[in-house]
Amino acid sequence: MFILILFFLLLNIPLLVADFIYPRCFWRMKQNEDKDKNLKRECVFVIQEVQRHVEREYFSHIMDIQTHTENRKHALALAFSIDEINRNPDLLPNMSLLFEFSEYNCYSESEFSSLFHLSLQHHDIFPNFICKEFTKCAVALTILNWTTTVTLHTILNNFVLDQFLHLTSGPFHPMLSDHEKFPHLYQMASDHTSLGLALVSFIIHFNWNWIGLAILDNDQGIQFLSYLRKEMEKNTVCFAFVNMIPVNMNLYMSRAEVYYNQIMTSSTNVVVIYGDTDSTLAVSFRMWESLGIQRIWVTTSQWDVSPSKKDFTFGNEYGTFAFGHHHSEISGFKIFIQTLNSFKYSDEDLIKLEWMHFNCETSASKCKTLKNCSSNHSLEWLMVHTFDMAFIERSYDIYNAVYSFAHALHEKTFQKFDNLPKGNGNEHNYSCKKLYSSLRKIHFTNPVGDRVYMNRRDKLQEEYDIFYIWNFPQGLGLKVKIGMFSPYFPNGQQVHLSEDMIEWAKGSTQMPTSVCSANCGPGFRKFWMDGMAECCFYCKPCPEKEISNETNVDYCVQCPEDKYANTEQNHCIPKAVVFLSYEEPLGMALSLISLCFSAFTTVVLGVFVKHHSTPIVKANNRTLTYILLISLIFCFLCPLLFIGHPNPATCILQQITFGIVFTVSLSTVLAKTITVVLAFKITASQRMMKYFLISGASNYIIPVCTLIQVIVCAVWLGASPPSVHIDSQSEHGHIIIVCHKGSVNAFYCVLGYLATLAFGSFTLAFFARNLPGAFNEAKSITFSMLVFCSVWVTFIPVYHSTKGKVMVAVEIFSTLASSAGMLGCIYVPKCYTILFRPDRNSLEMIREKSSSHVTFHKF
Repeated sequence: MFILILFFLLLNIPLLVADFIYPRCFWRMKQNEDKDKNLKRECVFVIQEVQRHVEREYFSHIMDIQTHTENRKHALALAFSIDEINRNPDLLPNMSLLFEFSEYNCYSESEFSSLFHLSLQHHDIFPNFICKEFTKCAVALTILNWTTTVTLHTILNNFVLDQFLHLTSGPFHPMLSDHEKFPHLYQMASDHTSLGLALVSFIIHFNWNWIGLAILDNDQGIQFLSYLRKEMEKNTVCFAFVNMIPVNMNLYMSRAEVYYNQIMTSSTNVVVIYGDTDSTLAVSFRMWESLGIQRIWVTTSQWDVSPSKKDFTFGNEYGTFAFGHHHSEISGFKIFIQTLNSFKYSDEDLIKLEWMHFNCETSASKCKTLKNCSSNHSLEWLMVHTFDMAFIERSYDIYNAVYSFAHALHEKTFQKFDNLPKGNGNEHNYSCKKLYSSLRKIHFTNPVGDRVYMNRRDKLQEEYDIFYIWNFPQGLGLKVKIGMFSPYFPNGQQVHLSEDMIEWAKGSTQMPTSVCSANCGPGFRKFWMDGMAECCFYCKPCPEKEISNETNVDYCVQCPEDKYANTEQNHCIPKAVVFLSYEEPLGMALSLISLCFSAFTTVVLGVFVKHHSTPIVKANNRTLTYILLISLIFCFLCPLLFIGHPNPATCILQQITFGIVFTVSLSTVLAKTITVVLAFKITASQRMMKYFLISGASNYIIPVCTLIQVIVCAVWLGASPPSVHIDSQSEHGHIIIVCHKGSVNAFYCVLGYLATLAFGSFTLAFFARNLPGAFNEAKSITFSMLVFCSVWVTFIPVYHSTKGKVMVAVEIFSTLASSAGMLGCIYVPKCYTILFRPDRNSLEMIREKSSSHVTFHKF
């Protein structure tokens, strides 16, 4: 009764959530065996050809052999491959392959060494086989480490090489690829030349750049390190540490604590594991897991990453990523195992047998009970999720090894050899040599559609399936295919991961970061110190006027001339274009003042024209008055050329118009001053001076003086004319557009010439200031020239102390002020007299005022 209850409970052992049953993933559940039972053993199989049909039942004895579970899987993979070939009518017709499997096929490394030694002493060369000459060539298919492989190959080479081909599905070792030392040895395992690229591409996919590495300190580890380092240097990925684990156990134990401390103190969250699964590296890995080191482990698919038997926690919360060679699914393996087991066991017996190796006992709270299922359904589920998906890398190498031998044997058997030796007993040896040659060059497409090349130089680049392994208590683990790596995809797209599968298996698509230094965000750049790894750096703010709008940039970029860096220095902002425009208040005010003064001057001109026959207008030389007023109108309009967006035409017109118009005004004032002086200073005897005054010769002063200024301006335009100047540096965030003077010397020559005319007029007027006031403008001219000179003397220091539109405004203000000074000092008093004091604008009043002035001076 107790047995029945136990059997019933076993049938209802909780499994993981039913939703987890998915065709691209499978559950891997096992009971950790005792230490002595878990000892890794290596196997040697001999495959022979026979001239008879071999039934599938022939291989059912494999399930009886008490051996390591992994070795049984190897034997079952070998049996499946041979059975598939035996059932193929197109491959080796009328022939069959077979092998024997017993507990004597697999030994530990030390047992193999002892066995080889004893066999050589007793001349019993090959264990578990009769040492006799085979009638056909056989294949020694070994699953050994490289040292044992070398020993076995040496024995075969010295004693029975002519009767055996040697194929090994053990871990790849570069030494075994030396065809001079091992001419008849073929390695089926991959050399992992693409694994470095696959791992680095995977690491880059998650934006990691800081990883740890644990490898064996042997040829395999060093070669893998060279592959990995080469790819890491290309993609800026750095080692946080490299643990070279010694092969010798005693040496490893003396340093185990150092390796542990190194991984514990490292800031990396990702550790790559590469090496044999039955080595000191495996011991170290199990120790790290048992001590609860929380890291993302990245390794190859043959690694056993299940937790220990007494581990009742969920272990490493990050899980493990495993890379396995990509190959098509071998669907017939499940049917083969089911058929093979039906020869020996009932469903109930099989379930009892399998549950000796698979356990879900402590995960009952995490699983759902499998209800309403018969034993057949349980058996089917168990087969789907164990053996079918367990046909992985090592088993696949065995599969291809058997097919390689079969194709080579097929080619040799049905090929006619010329000059075949006969009658000398060497037909067999000659046949084996031909088989060696054929096997070396063989290439074919296996039943699942993958190309197989025995010549390593012709082999295709390796593709890898990427698995995620999540360990649960008591050895219950979930292994999910989440993507693949293919070197045939474009760079940057060689890793394809399914985010849905990662989230389905892991519960989240978020991955921990693993970088040496925190990212330098926008506005910062990376800065290295001597001795730092390339992945380790400090973050420094970008220099002034430079930005970085990406993460982890080496250099900041200077903003274009028309832009400036914002305060965070992560974006270039277009600079505001600054010039004195009509729309802004200052430009609007200046333009309004300019128009008002020009209109007022026009009114004054109209007043003088209307009253042209009055004595006060006649006394001030009407022609010169009109010329001066018209020139002042243009002086007041001249600032309008300074307002608005500068262009080459306005820049030239600004300075040329300013120089010529003011020259006309000042030369007119000079002519009026000379006229006044001559009118009061000449006597009757000075006929020439009188003729000069009466003939209006003083009016020629205007064109002569203006011509001189025109020549100066022409030289200016010819040498270095004014142009548009864009100043993007003087004021932060602004582009100042102004008119550059071109030749500064020419500009000051124009101003100097105007100052000469003004100073000449001022001097003459000053000396004539005490002449009769009714006819004398000397005082008005004196004050107007004093205002003019004061304005432009003040202008020079102020002009040089300002920039941009303020500088332009200063020049406009000086132009308006000096023009207004002349207008106000010379004409405003006369307008007042003409409009508001007409009694003073009569000939009698002028004579009375003049006579009183003369009498006053006599006293």
